[in-house]
Amino acid sequence: MSNEGVNFNMSGLGDALNAEARAGLVNALKNKLQSLAGDHSDVLESLSPIVRKRVEVLREIQSQHDELEAKFFEERAALEAKYQKLYQPLYAKRYDIVNGLADAEGTANEAAKDQGEEKDAEEKGVPDFWLTAMKNNEVLSDEITERDEGALKYLKDIKWYRVEEPKGFKLEFYFDTNPYFKNTVLTKTYLMIDEDEPILEKAIGTEIEWYPGKCLTQKLLKKKPKKGSKNAKPITKTEECESFFNFFNPPQVPEDDEDIDEDTAEELQNQMEQDYDIGSTIRDKIIPHAVSWFTGEAIQGDELDIDDDEEDDDDDDEEEEEDDEEEDEDEDADDEDADEGSKTKKKV
Repeated sequence: MSNEGVNFNMSGLGDALNAEARAGLVNALKNKLQSLAGDHSDVLESLSPIVRKRVEVLREIQSQHDELEAKFFEERAALEAKYQKLYQPLYAKRYDIVNGLADAEGTANEAAKDQGEEKDAEEKGVPDFWLTAMKNNEVLSDEITERDEGALKYLKDIKWYRVEEPKGFKLEFYFDTNPYFKNTVLTKTYLMIDEDEPILEKAIGTEIEWYPGKCLTQKLLKKKPKKGSKNAKPITKTEECESFFNFFNPPQVPEDDEDIDEDTAEELQNQMEQDYDIGSTIRDKIIPHAVSWFTGEAIQGDELDIDDDEEDDDDDDEEEEEDDEEEDEDEDADDEDADEGSKTKKKV
């Protein structure tokens, strides 16, 4: 099994966790995967003395690069914090308009002129704003079921904050009073370990206080009793089901690494990467560009990025096919030479 991706490499965050003790859970998984992958031979020992010396110089250059990169991460974090504060007044205006607490200048007068009556006063804000924005994103739309939509219609705002101790970020989902759960705010926090190679330590979600019979992460199954059974009442049981709200119950790394086999480790890694992908999509795309996702304008830009990636993949595939064709041609040529040689021998 390849050891690539063992660190849950989540690019783009650049947050470091100085307390080494907090790395325990993920290090356990990391060590388990490394032991499953097998021991790697020491590359330096296999090199000649002169080549080894050159590699040592390269490592020193890398060390100098890492020092500069650490300063870059530090300055970037400060810059992000500065602009995060500058964004807040804009997000506040967006919140007021979306939720009908304020209106864009001139919109009420224009609507009254167009309709000739004040029907616009009945429809406040922008209905289903956040639900529509999220559904238009490919990553999030896969997570939202039809059952979820009723609850997500009550979503009023999404915010994110940088977490300093330990390093990471926190998402906050603000809901209006609704018939599904008691919470007015649902949160999801991502805690990171490494800055140079950002490693997700763990994610923490809110425990949702569902109203009776309204839980969207479970479904109620009813089975008819068997014929001749003394119990005439239907048998009911609950079963976990797909739901966007599973996002608030993230996968956890077992405390004992001995409980993790190879298949479990791979599955857990995939779950954590998918979970982080959802969180970072909300933070980096949905929150800052919500109206573009609501209107669908952001979809085209997202598709262009995907197409570029696919083109790169296609180019790689074409190169591989060309290499295969060249190999086949070389093999055919060798076969023809061998046939000619055998024919010549027969003639002699």
